[in-house]
Amino acid sequence: MDVRAQISMMFHLDKCIGCHTCSVACKNIWTDRKGTEYMWWNNVETKPGTGYPTKWEDQEKYKGGWEPKEETIKLRATDKFRGLANIFHQPHLPTIDDYYEPWTYKYSDLFDAPAGDDQPTARPISLITKEHIDINAGPNWDDDLSGSTVYANNDPNFKNLSEQEKKALFELERLVFFYLPRICNHCLNPACVASCPSGALYKRGEDGIVLLDQNVCRAWRFCISACPYKKTYFNWKSGKSEKCILCFPRIESGQPPACFHSCVGRIRYLGVVLYDADKIEANAGAPEDELVDLQREMILDPFDPAVIAGAEKNGVHFSVIEAAQKSPVYRFVKEWKLALPLHPEFRTLPMLFYIPPLLPVLGHVENGLYGVDSEDYFGSLDKARVPMQYMANLFTAGNEEQVRTVMEKLITVRMYKRAEQVDDIDADQVEAMMKKTGLTAEMCEEIYRLTSLPTYNERFVVPATHQEYVAELTEGDPYAFKAEVGVGGFNKPERGL
Repeated sequence: MDVRAQISMMFHLDKCIGCHTCSVACKNIWTDRKGTEYMWWNNVETKPGTGYPTKWEDQEKYKGGWEPKEETIKLRATDKFRGLANIFHQPHLPTIDDYYEPWTYKYSDLFDAPAGDDQPTARPISLITKEHIDINAGPNWDDDLSGSTVYANNDPNFKNLSEQEKKALFELERLVFFYLPRICNHCLNPACVASCPSGALYKRGEDGIVLLDQNVCRAWRFCISACPYKKTYFNWKSGKSEKCILCFPRIESGQPPACFHSCVGRIRYLGVVLYDADKIEANAGAPEDELVDLQREMILDPFDPAVIAGAEKNGVHFSVIEAAQKSPVYRFVKEWKLALPLHPEFRTLPMLFYIPPLLPVLGHVENGLYGVDSEDYFGSLDKARVPMQYMANLFTAGNEEQVRTVMEKLITVRMYKRAEQVDDIDADQVEAMMKKTGLTAEMCEEIYRLTSLPTYNERFVVPATHQEYVAELTEGDPYAFKAEVGVGGFNKPERGL
């Protein structure tokens, strides 16, 4: 057992109001420079929809992430030999049109216009070419149209929905969307790290944050192709790649990242988890229907004496172990099994988890929102406005039963609190629901409090930074925990492919 510490995150999608405050906070701090105009390290998408960049989930187009090969896994985008063959040509890179061409307006057309009868206008000009452009796309372009056939019909997650389910989504009375905030997942098996020929990307040994050394970056851009979430970007001005750094200067000073701190809906949780790095390769190469359970299994009990001993043996400071014991992410992911990874089939073992949204699921119920059938307590899920299969395609690699289990737990917590506060739900029914889902009254109360009434320090358990141990931990080599190409562990390889 190789115990490591990892900063991990959880987003509660039922609480996201789509205000984009997180995106603006990140933009103002990190990507307001020349060459970064189109970058959104944090973006908020509407689902169903095509996302940013367009159809980023379609790995037939972009070739991101890993795929199983015999007894191991391999990168879809490249390997040692393909990397050398096409090192000067990346056939699967997103184009600027897949993002959007950043623009401003020629305000001099307003200020310097001669007197006349016509109202002057400021024409849009490209920030890259400085030429006039016609605006065809922009950040969050499909927000208002995501629930319509204009964008939602092209959502890659519709791949195995029936025609009847697709058609029902676009009926006016069932029209629905929800918000999906995204940042870099700081994966346990990051494809971007494994694909970099220069060795510029690495995973920090002390907290697992994936960083990019721009002094080493040579702009090969394999990281952009390999990342299935498309959270690595190319700065056209500097000629270097850039990505979310999880605001590590803030983490090191005991503060949560800016997008977490500024979140209006308080949907974001951050904490440390301990995991077994020995299981990375085997779990990343497992069958798709086992990926979620195996990723949960990798996360270790921070109260287990054997785990604590293993962590301390690897140089994890006890204050970090204490932070793991208080981590809200551990409770949602491992203890309550409510949070799920986004597209686990990409096999990067992402460390950002989501609680699927229940609100649009319960929006189409004949007997009212809280009508509970006396025999089928979770029958409303079969009448969901968003099909369970769609949610499964997002969060469980198509395993509908796993996402349904989470939804049943969320409904149970709601019914438990409604029975307590409104007293219009039969206590026996609530008891039967808790028995089916494996929840207890104490667990329902804890889930409710950490979801609805958490304090700042309960949402964000930022571990203490012990710089005095970092040099010893990495033995002076910042790349000591780099992922090895084709393996996905943290063994120390030679630099590059």
